[in-house]
Amino acid sequence: MGIIVALLVLSVLIFFHELGHFSAARFFGVQVDVFSIGFGKRLWTKKIGKTEWSLSVIPLGGYVKMKGQDDTDPTKISYDDDSYNSKKPWQRIVILLAGPFANFLMAFFLYLAISYMGVPKLLAFVGSVGEDTPAFKAGLQKEDKIVQINGVNILYWENLGEEIAKSRSNLSILVERDKKLLTLQLQPKVIEDENVFGEKITRRIIGVSPMAGKTTTVYYGFTDGFTYAWNETKKASLLIFQSLQKLITGVVSTDKLGGIITIVDVTAQASSAGILSLFFFTALISVNLGVLNLMPIPALDGGHIMFNLYEIISGKAPSESVMYYITLVGWGMLLSLMLLGLYNDINRLWG
Repeated sequence: MGIIVALLVLSVLIFFHELGHFSAARFFGVQVDVFSIGFGKRLWTKKIGKTEWSLSVIPLGGYVKMKGQDDTDPTKISYDDDSYNSKKPWQRIVILLAGPFANFLMAFFLYLAISYMGVPKLLAFVGSVGEDTPAFKAGLQKEDKIVQINGVNILYWENLGEEIAKSRSNLSILVERDKKLLTLQLQPKVIEDENVFGEKITRRIIGVSPMAGKTTTVYYGFTDGFTYAWNETKKASLLIFQSLQKLITGVVSTDKLGGIITIVDVTAQASSAGILSLFFFTALISVNLGVLNLMPIPALDGGHIMFNLYEIISGKAPSESVMYYITLVGWGMLLSLMLLGLYNDINRLWG
């Protein structure tokens, strides 16, 4: 059941991406010949107007084929009024950006839905205090509720880490213990740690961990929900951009790259954990699709955007033969990344 849900999620994300391209293309009067979800043998086809809508047997991708545009052969060009090539470069860029934008928009609405459904958060209760740590020396105890740090109210456990990281001196911590308020003074300890990318960093800690089970559900209001959704979409986008940068520069090893098997597997696990987990992961995958499609690889939207930017700057379209060979290289790069992801997936499955 989890795999079916995962494939359905991927199909929905691909549909919205291609719907973005389709909507922008039709807005500028470009004829769309095919709107396909999936590849391979077609399971269902229906022609509506001049567009052939279809579902194919392999639901791991999709495409919108516009008149005058063919990624498999960029020399197939049409200059009819309703073709992609007859449009101005900036119009083509808008059409290309519409797909990734649809993915970012979908992630935003998923986060918005999460904000109204309720976001689980850890409360600032101390679960354990490490020996010989600043918290231990200052007298913090298990079950203490941290109320303030340096006069700043602490509502959730995440606020605790934020205030400790921001501080550059001693901390004045207000705690609630046995219905009494106590003020404790301590100096955070600076340790060497690793960030999510495995890079060496220094981090300020006080030596406490949260108490399991001390959680609450935060329901956002109408306007606050939009702020939450915007911040989460921005945070997810930045994380994906940073991950790509670290991968390209070699900070993150290529064996960390996951393929379609990993995506399906983790999505299936998220679906079994509940609708909230599924929404969180689907939003992240949607942002991932948006960011990846903006990469300047000729076979992707980002590559086509680069071609159109070149035309705007130089005042002339790139050579058809050059575009053909660059597109072949782009397909080679894309296929190599997909095969590497698949190879890593198989390695992980085999332990």
